[in-house]
Order: sequence, then structure tokens, then C-alpha cells
Amino acid sequence: MSIIKVDPFRSFDGVLRRMNDVFDDIQKGGIRFEVGDFTPRVDIADSATEVTLHAELPGLEKENVRITINDQNVLTIRGEKKREEKTEERNFMRVERSYGSFARSFALPDKLRTADISATFANGVLTITIPKAEAVAPAEQEISIQ
Repeated sequence: MSIIKVDPFRSFDGVLRRMNDVFDDIQKGGIRFEVGDFTPRVDIADSATEVTLHAELPGLEKENVRITINDQNVLTIRGEKKREEKTEERNFMRVERSYGSFARSFALPDKLRTADISATFANGVLTITIPKAEAVAPAEQEISIQ
């Protein structure tokens, strides 16, 4: 019979050491923050007459955004949020804004009028509206019994 001792906090020692090293480097000015992979947040709403997408695209111009839809009803929003060019020497204490190219794709349900999609862009919010197709009542057909 053997007794195995398990220390659940053993792995935290390494994490704490790495965190202390990072904070030491920050205090010495040895870390440069590079932020990338901008991913816009999207809300999708469904009503009786339409599907609406709202994408937050702060700092972008509508000319830098492209919207496409393919034959499989996949809607894609693409764009690029570019980093501001530095005109003077700055010593950033913190950089939290994200930059870079992005592409978000959404599989849309069938029975939408994709030919009638409309999009607006105001105050950093892209709004895409897709009307639903009119509901068709199922046709009833009588079958003769032989």
C-alpha cells in the first residue's frame, strides 16, 4: 500500500514566478506591449420580419469595411483597424486598444431575402438588416387511394 501525496497548489509556484518576472520587467521598462488581432463584437437580433446584426467597429471608416454573402448564406464582415502613426516620440504606459485585420462570418438561416440586405454605418456601429421571406402556407394535395 502506498500513499500518494498531492499538492494542488504546486503548479501555482511557477505561475507566480513568471508573474513576478513580468512585473519586474515592466518596472524596468523592458516590456513593449504589442496588441493585435482586433475582433469586433457583434449582436444578432431576430424579429418576426428581419434579422439584424450590430457590429462595434470603433475607429474604422466605412470605406475600410467590406460585407459579402455567398451561396451558402454565409455573411462575412471584413476590415482592418490600422494603428495610428506616431508623429512624435511617446512613452506609452499602457496600450489596450487592438489593431489588425479581422473577418467575422455568420451562417444565416434559410428563408431570408438576401438580395434585399441593407447596411448602415454610424458612430462606429455597423448595422446590417436582412428581411425575412414571406411565410408560405404549405399547399395541401389530396392523394387518391388505389
